[in-house]
Amino acid sequence: MPDNVEIFFQRYENEPELRAKVKTALDCYPGSLEIRESVVKNVLLPIAEAEGLAFTVSEVRKYETRKKMAKATMDNDEWLALEDDGGEDFWLLDHGWSDDEAKFCGDK
Repeated sequence: MPDNVEIFFQRYENEPELRAKVKTALDCYPGSLEIRESVVKNVLLPIAEAEGLAFTVSEVRKYETRKKMAKATMDNDEWLALEDDGGEDFWLLDHGWSDDEAKFCGDK
């Protein structure tokens, strides 16, 4: 059974209205777009909650990790067969900076 993150991103891929809502929120976001956890917290999470699909930043990270691992384990034919729509694959992984101080300061 899909979780809220997966359902949200499936809808995001298939519903132009939801993509437009997210784009508008991104365009109005006053903070740095490089600090991705903050973008997810302040852009995606409120929209997802309004859509009845609440989730956390940690859940986005887990979803993206699963998605990235699935791509990494594909054979060459599967990988080449993927459609590249030029869109952004991940909101957190391999994109921007982190605001997780433990990554820089240890667990203190």
